[in-house]
Amino acid sequence: MKAKRDVLEKIRKIADYQLGKGSGSVLFPDNVDVAFSRNTGRIRHIYLKRNLLATLRPSDGMFSLTVAGAKRLFKGSSSLRLWVRVSKDAAPFIAHGKSVFAKHITAAAPDIRPLEEVIVVGENKVLAVGKAVLNGKEMVAFKRGVAVRVRKGVSEK
Repeated sequence: MKAKRDVLEKIRKIADYQLGKGSGSVLFPDNVDVAFSRNTGRIRHIYLKRNLLATLRPSDGMFSLTVAGAKRLFKGSSSLRLWVRVSKDAAPFIAHGKSVFAKHITAAAPDIRPLEEVIVVGENKVLAVGKAVLNGKEMVAFKRGVAVRVRKGVSEK
């Protein structure tokens, strides 16, 4: 078994790289529980008080956030990097897990790249988490097409 502080340092560094400087310590406090793969022994899931915060994808070594993880980041981070703000009209649909269309985006972080993990927000609250289809500048400029494929909305069960 790996030393807890080594594992914590590793997941925080990955989060800082992927989600922005300082987000690792916001997302993963000292009392997180880390679940490892039985087959490979690699880090798989990170929990806080039995709530799943993130999953480390084996394909690219990056995190897939859960809604709980996105809420922690949104509330505690001053330099959130991967966010997309949507209009009030689209918010209820997105909260139920529907994809985000470019015409509903009011603002987006300009440094978002396609296939990156993003947090969808509206009215100062997290609505969903998903994967970007367009880059940040295109999301704001385009008026047609899917901009974010939502993986999980806050209202989904």
